[in-house]
Amino acid sequence: MNKLLVLTGLIAVICLTSCTSKKEEKEEADTFIVTNPIKIDTSFTKQYVSQIRSVRNIEIRAQEKGFLQNIYVDEGQFVKKGQLLFKIMPGMYQAELLKAKAEAKGAEIELQNAKMLADKNIVSKNEQALAQAKLEQARAEVALAQLHLSFTEIRAPFDGTIDRIPKKLGSLIEEGELLTSLSDNSQIFAYFNVSEPEYLDYQTNVKDRANTNVSLLLANNELYESKGNVEVIESEFNNETGNIAFRARFPNASKLLKHGETGSVQMLVPLKNAIVIPQKATYEIQDKKYVFVVNKKNVLESKEITVTGEIPDLYVIASGITENDKILLEGVQKVKDDEKIKFDYVSPKEVISHLRLKAE
Repeated sequence: MNKLLVLTGLIAVICLTSCTSKKEEKEEADTFIVTNPIKIDTSFTKQYVSQIRSVRNIEIRAQEKGFLQNIYVDEGQFVKKGQLLFKIMPGMYQAELLKAKAEAKGAEIELQNAKMLADKNIVSKNEQALAQAKLEQARAEVALAQLHLSFTEIRAPFDGTIDRIPKKLGSLIEEGELLTSLSDNSQIFAYFNVSEPEYLDYQTNVKDRANTNVSLLLANNELYESKGNVEVIESEFNNETGNIAFRARFPNASKLLKHGETGSVQMLVPLKNAIVIPQKATYEIQDKKYVFVVNKKNVLESKEITVTGEIPDLYVIASGITENDKILLEGVQKVKDDEKIKFDYVSPKEVISHLRLKAE
């Protein structure tokens, strides 16, 4: 009987201990960490979709009509300034040049005769002047014929890379028809659009920035090896989008970048008195970000926030909450709106000190 009483007592103690432990765990699990947004001076990197353009990119077009007699280059080939690219069959233009030269020779003889007769007062000086004008006209025709003949040889206007060649040997080429494109990729431009508020902030803060260098994130999510520099801002805003175009220049010694590529320009944006919160304090619903704010009754209220920038582990907040709001730091997936909670408060500086970015 005594053994039975002892055993029963032990079971009761174990049960009591177990229940007490579970109750303490539940109470501990129901206690959440709460903090405030913090206002700091910082900076963040903002990305802008950009279009990559060669410093020089032109269309090579035929200036004369004729059959395509020779193609001296291949697609993708690098060419030097003045290098011969194409030749239009020159026969007709050579004949025109010979004809013009013959007429110029005849005009020279006529001028000599007119001058000799004028010197002997057989003809008037006007006859000599008329012969002189005729010679000048003939020489102009020679120059024009030479120009037309030179147009049958298409040469590279600068160093660059040949694009696609749509026409083949023997094709009949019309005047002005596209033969290829030529790109100078020694350097490239990255064009990106900036909103009016961002433009004003940039112009205001540019003197306070360490530099105007920007980075380029390529389509494969790899950073380009060289930094670029913002050098041009267009003169007008687009009335439809409210944006203005910036242009950054990047070196391209490796020729990795090509005309027509896309990427994202990354620009460092300085911020003063920016309100930031830990990223883990937020949650998303249909691409919108929210936080739980703890009101005076310790009840949770979900608030939509607008994020203007992203720093490692932190979001820069444009609107939705203030630095005086208490926000739920952890457990956002375990609670719901209008739920009353118990919490422990941790200062935002202490919270940030445990993140990768330290508060300034």
